[in-house]
Amino acid sequence: MHKKILLVLSFGLLFVTGCGKVPQLKNGEEVFLQVDGKNVSANDIYNDLKEKYARDEIIETIDKIILEKKYKEDEALKEYVDAQINNYIQQYGEEGFRQALSQSNMTENDLRATIALDYRRNLAVNDYVKAQITDDEINKYYENDVRGDIKASHILIKPDTTDSSTDEEKQTAEEEALNKAKDVISRLNNGEKFEDLAKELSDDEGSKENGGDLGYFSKGSMVDAFEEAVVKLENGKYTTEPVKSEYGYHIILKVDQKEKPKLKEVKDEIIDTLVTNKLNEDVTLKYKALYEIRKDANLEIHDDETKKKYESYMKELMSN
Repeated sequence: MHKKILLVLSFGLLFVTGCGKVPQLKNGEEVFLQVDGKNVSANDIYNDLKEKYARDEIIETIDKIILEKKYKEDEALKEYVDAQINNYIQQYGEEGFRQALSQSNMTENDLRATIALDYRRNLAVNDYVKAQITDDEINKYYENDVRGDIKASHILIKPDTTDSSTDEEKQTAEEEALNKAKDVISRLNNGEKFEDLAKELSDDEGSKENGGDLGYFSKGSMVDAFEEAVVKLENGKYTTEPVKSEYGYHIILKVDQKEKPKLKEVKDEIIDTLVTNKLNEDVTLKYKALYEIRKDANLEIHDDETKKKYESYMKELMSN
């Protein structure tokens, strides 16, 4: 789209300046082109382009001016752009990628510029939201959600099903897996070693040979059901009921838990998490952030029609 606009405007400039005499309409406007007996003025072309593209063009131009000044090109940006281009090439193949660019009237440099702008927008939105995070929010998250890393072992019992299993077969397999998991707990209660039972019965090939040892893991590393269960355990204790997750039934042994880190050690991580949570919870927040960033940069749109369209467009984005 952008290349089309530039080509049209460039052609118009050549037309006006490249001829000895440019015909004029009765109102004095210069004729931009003539076709099938109809005269089209440069203003006609400009107004048509403004009607179709002005809003998106000014938003892109505004953001480039603001963000390229604040977020200079660095190695991280280059690596991100290169990675995105490589992903497109892997997805479409080299030839398909080039065809897609051609069909979109874009060059690879055009696409790189678009990706770089999106990268800078994400940085700006994150920084804007980060600046709104309060100490109360940080302290609350620290008190309620930060914990020391936990070391645990587990025995996983998977239902024996396939993609072609019927609902009845899946139900039977679920019941058999649950009963097998309960039997494991009974054997633990009777004094058998957790490590030995894991090596004998666990369906988790990654930890089975190590007696079910999962090592230390941080908050959020395990599926919710597993994590909720292990947090409640005392060190050296195992779950007395099977814990169901998307993988099957777990019997979990909590081996150790490290001390909670100091707030200053995890403050930056907490802020990043809070920013991510806020953006996930409110899909309009990124548009509100960009709107405010532009206002802070003293944005003024002097064309009334374009300004009205911009404000209406942003209002819609920020209210959805």
